[in-house]
Amino acid sequence: MSRQRSTVSHIMDNRAFNVLIFLMSIYFFIIGIKLMGGGFKLMGGDFSRSLIETTSNPFVALCIGVFATAVIQSSSATTSTVVALVVANPSFYPNAIPMIIGANIGTSVTNVIVSLGHIRHRGAFRRAFAGALVHDLFNIIAASLIFPLEWLVRIFTGKGFLERLGEVTATALVGGKGAEFDLIHRILDPVLDPMKKSIIGFDLHPELMMLIVGVVILFIALTLITRSARKTIDGKVQLILDNVLFRNDATSFASGAALTSFVQSSSVTTSLVVPLVGGGILTIRQIFPYTLGANIGTTVTAILAALALLKIEPGMSAELVEGTRLGLAIAFVHLYFNITGIVLLYPFKKVPIYLAQRLSRYMSNNRKLAILFVLVVFFGIPGLIILIDRLIFQI
Repeated sequence: MSRQRSTVSHIMDNRAFNVLIFLMSIYFFIIGIKLMGGGFKLMGGDFSRSLIETTSNPFVALCIGVFATAVIQSSSATTSTVVALVVANPSFYPNAIPMIIGANIGTSVTNVIVSLGHIRHRGAFRRAFAGALVHDLFNIIAASLIFPLEWLVRIFTGKGFLERLGEVTATALVGGKGAEFDLIHRILDPVLDPMKKSIIGFDLHPELMMLIVGVVILFIALTLITRSARKTIDGKVQLILDNVLFRNDATSFASGAALTSFVQSSSVTTSLVVPLVGGGILTIRQIFPYTLGANIGTTVTAILAALALLKIEPGMSAELVEGTRLGLAIAFVHLYFNITGIVLLYPFKKVPIYLAQRLSRYMSNNRKLAILFVLVVFFGIPGLIILIDRLIFQI
C-alpha cells in the first residue's frame, strides 16, 4: 500500500506530468470560458441585440456596450452585431462608436469572475483580483478620457477624431483582401462542439446548463492550473517566463498581442494570467503591458475578418457600399481607441496598478464586496442607466 502511495506521489510530483496537466488545464480553462459565453449568448443574445438596435444617446450607447458585452461575455459578439448594423444602416455609424468603447469595458468582466475562484484564500485572492482589476481599470479610465473627448471633437467639428480615423483608414483599404485565422477553433471544436450538442440535446434549459457546466469546468481547470503551475513553473520554466515572455514591458505587450490574435479573445488571454498572478508566479506589473497587448490583439483578427468579408462588389447599391465602408471603419475605431488609450495612459501606468492593488487589498478583507463590485459596475450601473433611458425618454 505504501509502495503504491509512493508511486502515485512520485507521478504527481513529476515535472513532465505536471506540464501535461498544466497544458490540459489551460485547454479546458478556455473550453469553460467558451461554454460560459455560449450560455450567456443563449440567455441574452437576442436581448443584447435589441438593446444595441434601439438607442440614439451616446452615453446610453456606451452603457449598452458595457452591459451587452458583460451579459454575453464576448466583445467580439457585440462588435460583430454593431458591424452588421452599420453595414445595414450607415447612419448608425457615429452612434456605434460609444458601443465599441463600452464593449472594451464589458469584456474585462471575465477576468474578475475568474479571480473569484481564489476567493477562499485571502492572499491568493488579493493578488488575483489585482491582476484582473488592473485591466478593468485601464479600460474604464481610457473610456472616461476618450469618450468625452470624442464627443467634444464631434460637437465642435462635426465628426469625432476616432470617427474620422476609422473612415479614412476604411476608405483606403476597403476592397482589399484579408484573412480569418481560425486555428484555435480547429483545436477547440472537437471537444467544444460535442459538449454543446450534448447539453442542448438534454433540452432542459440548455442556456443555464451550458453556463453551469462552463463555470464548473472553469473553476476545476483554474485549481489545476494553479497547483500544476507551482510544481512546474520553477527553474528553467520560471526563467522563460521572466526572461522571455515577461522580460520587459515590450515582450509582455508582444506576448499579449500575439496570444490574443491566436486565441481571438482578450477575455481568454487576460484570464489565463490571473491564476498565475494569484499563485505568485507573475506580478501585476509584469502582466499590465500584457493586458494592453491583448487589447490590441483582439482588434487585429476583427480587422482581418472585416477586410475579408466586407468587400465592395460591382453592382452594389450606393447605400450598401457606404455601409460596407463604415462597417470596416468600426473595426478600425476599436483599434484606434485602444492605441489612443495606451498612448495616453501608459506613461501613467502606476495609477491603474496602484488603484488595483489598493482596491484588491480592501476587497480581500471584504470578499463579499468583490461579487457586489462585479454586479454593480458591469450590470447594475449600466443596466440602471439603460432602464431610465427606456422608461423616461423612449415611451
